[in-house]
Amino acid sequence: MAGLLKPKAATMLVGALRKKFPDLPIHVHTHDTAGVGVAAMLAAAEAGADVVDVAVDSMSGLTSQPSAGALVVSTEGTEFDTRIKLEELLKLNEYWEQVRGLYRPFECSLRSGTSDVFLHEMPGGQYTNLKFQAASLGLGTQWEKVKLAYAMANDVCGDIVKVTPSSKVVGDLAQFMVSNNLDTEGVRSQAATLSFPDSVVDFFQGNIGQPYGGFPAIQKDIVKDLPV
Repeated sequence: MAGLLKPKAATMLVGALRKKFPDLPIHVHTHDTAGVGVAAMLAAAEAGADVVDVAVDSMSGLTSQPSAGALVVSTEGTEFDTRIKLEELLKLNEYWEQVRGLYRPFECSLRSGTSDVFLHEMPGGQYTNLKFQAASLGLGTQWEKVKLAYAMANDVCGDIVKVTPSSKVVGDLAQFMVSNNLDTEGVRSQAATLSFPDSVVDFFQGNIGQPYGGFPAIQKDIVKDLPV
């Protein structure tokens, strides 16, 4: 969901799944925050994926999905030809370009691809929301710190899979860390005395599931006397 899928990784992942499950439909979804989405989707298709997600050009790229138009023209004349007419696709592009203009005030300030997503691993759908949340908490000028703290918060949580609602847990903890000037070691050493956001406590109680590999040792300091 963060757009971390690289072309080589797509080849390995989809290829292994196709070899293990020759008749299983494989549907690949990614975001394009770093700009490698189209290449990753082409690699996935070549490795045996049946469906890959894209977005109409005017709504694609960055924290959205890879460009549909780019995929269509890239596969023309190959065994993966979509048989979609680019001229027809561009009609949709014109419509959604106008629609997008109505929502421009709500977009994030990201204007180009950014490879720092491979460091903070923030899901594309969360990027804009978290930036607005940070601003509302008075952290708007510290967005770069929030992104760095997101990676540290993920580490504190045990390097979890970040989709709703687990991604919110990491985001809430990241903002909490920036607000209180805490790094990873600071959180771990002071956990027993800190008052964590409700979503973080809820996560460590196990109320949204059990992370792969179990909870890290900091769990007991975060939940304190609450049931798990």
